[in-house]
This record gives sequence, C-alpha cells and structure tokens, in this order.
Amino acid sequence: MDPCTAVAAAGGAVLAVAAAPAILASVGFTAGGIAAGSIAAHLMSTAAVANGGGVVAGSLVAVGQSIGAAGMSSAATAVVGAVGAAVGGALGGSTVCSTVASATAGASAAGSVIAAVVNCTV
Repeated sequence: MDPCTAVAAAGGAVLAVAAAPAILASVGFTAGGIAAGSIAAHLMSTAAVANGGGVVAGSLVAVGQSIGAAGMSSAATAVVGAVGAAVGGALGGSTVCSTVASATAGASAAGSVIAAVVNCTV
C-alpha cells in the first residue's frame, strides 16, 4: 500500500470509529433508550410488527440500541474501523497525495520534509 493510501485509510478508520456513536444517537439510538418519534423508533416499530411484537436479538435495531446504550464493543469498534479504513483507502489515497503535492508546490523546507516523508506521487 502506498503511503498516501495508508494515511487515507488510517483517517477513515479514526473518523468512522469517532462518528459511529454520534450518528447512532442522531437517528435515535440513545443511552436512555430509543428516542420517541425518531428514525430508530420507526425502525423498532417496523421490526416489531414484522416479528409478531418483538425485536429479534442481533437485528439492526437490537445492535443499534445496544451500541447507543453501552457504546461499541471491541469487536464492533474493529469492524467499524476496518470498514472506515477500506472506504478511506479506496476514496482518499489520491486526494491525500494531491493535497500534499499542492501544499508543497514551490515547497518550503517543512513542505519538502512532509512530501519526502509521505512520498506521494501524483
């Protein structure tokens, strides 16, 4: 993996792990339960109707509420980080390289060091 893609993958992993709890809370999976009138409440209602009144353990709703209430487990953090890294690496490698190249064009001494460390080619 080239250094630019590695930087983008690492950034994607960190961003995904940091953003996941906030995203879940924003759709209604909160520490106090599922927020009334939220997207999570609609999902829970739909799941309960589809399953005869209950929410199946391990379903999207159950996992979302578990993370909302208790935070992400180590396994969930690893999965979310891996997905973030894959997306970041796939979408961001060329962006990181072009950003570093633009920032170091006509480079100062610091810019030259950054370009050499990251070793980006565009």
